[in-house]
Amino acid sequence: MISLGIETSCDDTGVAIVEDGRKILANVLSSQIDIHRLFGGVVPEIASREHLSNFLPVLDTVLEESGLSLEDIDLIGATRGPGLIGALLVGLTAGRSLSLATGIPFVGVNHLQGHICANYLTHPQLKPPFVALIVSGGHSYLLHVTDYLDYSLYGKTRDDAAGEAFDKVARAMGLPYPGGPVIDRLAKEGEETYKLPRVLLEENSYDFSFSGLKTAVLNELNRSKQMGEEIRKADLARSFQQAVVDVLVEKTYRLAEELGERTIVLAGGVSANSALKEAMVQRGGEEYKIYAPTPKLSTDNGAMIASAAYFTHLKGGRPQVFADPNLGLG
Repeated sequence: MISLGIETSCDDTGVAIVEDGRKILANVLSSQIDIHRLFGGVVPEIASREHLSNFLPVLDTVLEESGLSLEDIDLIGATRGPGLIGALLVGLTAGRSLSLATGIPFVGVNHLQGHICANYLTHPQLKPPFVALIVSGGHSYLLHVTDYLDYSLYGKTRDDAAGEAFDKVARAMGLPYPGGPVIDRLAKEGEETYKLPRVLLEENSYDFSFSGLKTAVLNELNRSKQMGEEIRKADLARSFQQAVVDVLVEKTYRLAEELGERTIVLAGGVSANSALKEAMVQRGGEEYKIYAPTPKLSTDNGAMIASAAYFTHLKGGRPQVFADPNLGLG
């Protein structure tokens, strides 16, 4: 089955063609980072307008690179949530219009499930069950995935998601947008000299909270400014990043041990963080198998949506064609 995936949940226009949910035939992304960097973050109205301008050229490029036409497509999928409502509507409207014009079946896709499916594209041999950690700009989830689209939710973010904390801390430190990759690079030059909290919440809780850690960094920045001390940005980046990683690794392995699972899957934009991947592999040793998408597939892209559309279609049920900006995983 050949599926066409459309991703417009935020500021990237992604279109891809995937075979049987695992093999990428073409994957093209038009990024808006340079535009939104001028504002220090994503401006929703601008993002929507850019999607309108970018979609058809990106679609044409995907079809050209794959050597296919719309007549070869068996399924169309587009992100229906979560995300910016205006941006979501552009992709959903485009996908549904193509479906109506061609008669190709259409399904709306949960963006977060798409992040998990990015691993099936990177690791074609991967199959459930496994423990999945989704860490992105807006979400932190800890799941037990029992089938391709079946899961039990054990933990979620209570305030700032991991990626959101990275971006807010980077902005406070005067680092360019997007902040996550910049902190990752800067942390490699520093030492963990700042003492920052690891928030584990209640005993046996799998939820995440990074608002307190973000506040601790802001307090350190304010204290240093008031005392006339120079902020060691590389050290602060290293200390902050390690505090986030420690919590993510601890909770993920605690759940894996509780469930008796020996396969752990990372997903979402923060899964590209080098310190997180290194810590996960080091903690697991030879006993655990750790999977993560390639950096290109960790961030938003059309291929993960095409893969998720395939598995959504196989499961059947309603095609879910309406946008839901607050869509979650439970």
